[in-house]
Amino acid sequence: MMFFSSTFFVLLLFAILGLISKNTTLSISVVCLFFLSFIYPNLLFPWVEKYALKAGILILTIAVLEPIASGKINVRDIFNSFTHWQSILGILIGVFVSWLGGRGVSLMSHQPSVVTGLLVGTILGVAFFKGVPVGPLIAAGLLSLALGKF
Repeated sequence: MMFFSSTFFVLLLFAILGLISKNTTLSISVVCLFFLSFIYPNLLFPWVEKYALKAGILILTIAVLEPIASGKINVRDIFNSFTHWQSILGILIGVFVSWLGGRGVSLMSHQPSVVTGLLVGTILGVAFFKGVPVGPLIAAGLLSLALGKF
């Protein structure tokens, strides 16, 4: 149990950062981890470590595909995306960032020592720069830089 351990205080700091920066995603994530730490952490944390990233990617993929499923984006829109330079650039950046993400997952599993820096950087980016810790949004951010739009 992490009650009043150094881990507790680090998570508490992240929760405070989430509240100060008005980032509910960060705050809710920390609260969930607090609850998991009190309810069979030896059983739940290994499950979270093994499956949470895959579950998050699944949920994110569902959210990204929703406009197609709901009909907001149709087949014609998809084909038209190959006719505009901004959309083609978006496709290329999306492919590049997805490839980078795959390499990142591999790096994290083969060199766990980098995970700490990535976690701290992600938390700081989420807390102080209104960041969101997901890949497709990074692709959109890179696209906005390439297009010169904010």
